Amino acid sequence: MNESTLLDYLLKDTLIVIDETNDIEHSLDELDKQAREIRQSQIERGALPHNFPVPYLTWKEYEDSLSKSKQCLNFDQWWGEKDSHVIRFDLAPSYTGRVSNFIEEVKGMLNSDRRIFIVSQRASRLSELFAEQDVIASPVSDIEDLPQVGTLTLVYGSVGEGWVLGGGGGDVLFSDADIFGYVKERRSVARRAVHSEEFISELSPKDYVVHIDHGIGRVSGLISKDIDSGEREYLVLEYAAGDKLYVPSDQLDRVSRYIGPGGYSPALSRLGTQEWNRAKKRVKEAAEELAQSLLALYSTREVLSGIAFSSDSPWQQELEASFPYVETRDQLRAVREVKRDMETPRPMDRVVCGDVGYGKTEVALRAAFKAVISGMQVAILVPTTVLAQQHFTTFTERLSAFPVNVELLSRFRSVKEQQAVVDGLSSGVVDICIGTHRLLQKDIVFKNLGLVIIDEEQRFGVAHKEKLKQLRQEVDVLTLSATPIPRTLHMALVGVRDM
Repeated sequence: MNESTLLDYLLKDTLIVIDETNDIEHSLDELDKQAREIRQSQIERGALPHNFPVPYLTWKEYEDSLSKSKQCLNFDQWWGEKDSHVIRFDLAPSYTGRVSNFIEEVKGMLNSDRRIFIVSQRASRLSELFAEQDVIASPVSDIEDLPQVGTLTLVYGSVGEGWVLGGGGGDVLFSDADIFGYVKERRSVARRAVHSEEFISELSPKDYVVHIDHGIGRVSGLISKDIDSGEREYLVLEYAAGDKLYVPSDQLDRVSRYIGPGGYSPALSRLGTQEWNRAKKRVKEAAEELAQSLLALYSTREVLSGIAFSSDSPWQQELEASFPYVETRDQLRAVREVKRDMETPRPMDRVVCGDVGYGKTEVALRAAFKAVISGMQVAILVPTTVLAQQHFTTFTERLSAFPVNVELLSRFRSVKEQQAVVDGLSSGVVDICIGTHRLLQKDIVFKNLGLVIIDEEQRFGVAHKEKLKQLRQEVDVLTLSATPIPRTLHMALVGVRDM
């Protein structure tokens, strides 16, 4: 029987920190008491033999084990004892965004015999602000030696809250929560892999699917058939005139779910005819015609001189640093590429593709702010009034600290409120307008439109897309999508549009 404990697997020079020894001892004694009562009850019922070993250590046995070979650091409250040592920690003062006041007070602290530590994810920006006040402190990743008194140390990182040592007159550590009122949270979003087994499990009888060679069919079920090479599984599809198609499980990559307008049932294809081939030919011709018009549009854009937005300002850095989450690597890359496109005179037409929760809205917000700082207006088009309200709330909250006028144009607004927004767009009072297709109507005139942001473009109608196509010749366009249609994705992959 193995009687080892976790302590036996630690290296001999491992430092073990014990917080509140008395509390731990009391808790373990209580657990030991309860365990003995349960053990005695089970022995009396015959569920356990009398000599069954106890599967845990008591606190006394832990103490004996720790005292033999391990280094221990105990944090305890000793009150009234002759040899007591009290180390007092108080909460650091809170500045909740008053950065200038914070810097002035830190300068005052440096004149005393105190060490000042700042652990921040915005250490580079704080270093610049301190340098403007003639306080030089370069950010570091870690601290190897204890700094001298009267010095400021900036450390890249994140802690929940700061502290002051020694009741207010000792060394002090500040966190982002103390300085800015928040700490960036690291998001964890699970990525999903797609497998053919998942595709089958998501299908139900009567669902419409498309076979690349045979056209639109309807799912009948999944069966097993025993043939010469052994038993195989088949997906059974129903077609027009009662025809059936058996698709082997290893050929499911040729089947995809039918995507069409809601509430509409498509006509089933007929097997053994040229109907499906003729349909594919018509679609191919229409696609070629569309491609010609799009290529003409994008070739025109290549030679047009668009808007070259200004480079990042200190306000841009302040806004981006106030994002309450840690950016993902892909998110930062998207932000860099969008801003690089905006700073060039060629009209931007970029697609930002990412799943729900990956931060597309933050990419759009930073681009919109960059346009406003450059003196241009921004139109944000969304397919639904609910999404418009969500974006309006997000943009309003994030830009509240800056002189940016954000407005909403949708059916949630009264006729009088809508007219006020329309007038504000034409006069230039409104900087960012978030709205549905209402933004594409004839009475909407922007004084100085520089950027159009489109959320889920595939959900707009044909007439709306024609209007958007005209806009692409004149201003920068940023498209956000979690599920781009194949045409958009293909154009991005072949380089016609940036992604």
